[in-house]
Amino acid sequence: MMGTILQSRLLPPPPPIKLSHSSLLFSPSQQHSRSNLKFTSKSSPSTITMASIKVHGVPMSTATMRVLAALYEKELEFELIPVDMRAGAHKQEPFLSLNPFGQIPALQDGDLTLFESRAITEYIADEYSEKGEKLMCPGCNKVKALTKVWLNVEGQQFDPIASKIAFERVFKGMFGMTTDPAAVQDLEGKLVRVLDIYEARLSKSEFLACDCFTLADLPVIHYLMGTDSKALFESRPKVCEWVKKITARPAWAKVVDLQKQ
Repeated sequence: MMGTILQSRLLPPPPPIKLSHSSLLFSPSQQHSRSNLKFTSKSSPSTITMASIKVHGVPMSTATMRVLAALYEKELEFELIPVDMRAGAHKQEPFLSLNPFGQIPALQDGDLTLFESRAITEYIADEYSEKGEKLMCPGCNKVKALTKVWLNVEGQQFDPIASKIAFERVFKGMFGMTTDPAAVQDLEGKLVRVLDIYEARLSKSEFLACDCFTLADLPVIHYLMGTDSKALFESRPKVCEWVKKITARPAWAKVVDLQKQ
């Protein structure tokens, strides 16, 4: 429930995006509109062609951030199409034709339309396996299985708690609401148990699934690390080291940079 709120209800409208951003490209027909924004993880080419991949969402959304990180890891060009959630665009057509549940993000790649951010990242990893970072260790079904295990752990154990803490500590203040300290304490108690399991796992491998970066290492912890809850991560040596590695990745830096434009 709270993850849905963070993804689609209480997020502010997309921040203004400056034309000086090095990875933001406009075709001549887009000079007077932000509805179709093209991004690339490399330097701007002299000739712009329309990207086949379109992401409908906003960079403030944790689910959208997850998809953008995967695209940047793969060094893929894509168009980011902002969804005006304050106006309820995610609950209306044409967005509902992309995701009938009315939640961001949605992805289009040619004639394929997908929703649910983790399913989207798995598609990106499989479809573009030869590009950029692998995200799924090739040639080993056991490691692939472990990646899916820890990807599910993130989605079912980590994210539901982390999203609620972010709502209490970050988003409530943005919307003039008051943080509930008792709720934060209860949620952090639950998060501690998850992080202890992460600590044990990371004592056996550099990343969650194996010794290489995979989809399992794409939890959106950006908001929590700007709050007192970061102490829960920093007090666990292996988790702390892992957080530093995944947040220092160039792809993640580009996602965070989108929020600042």
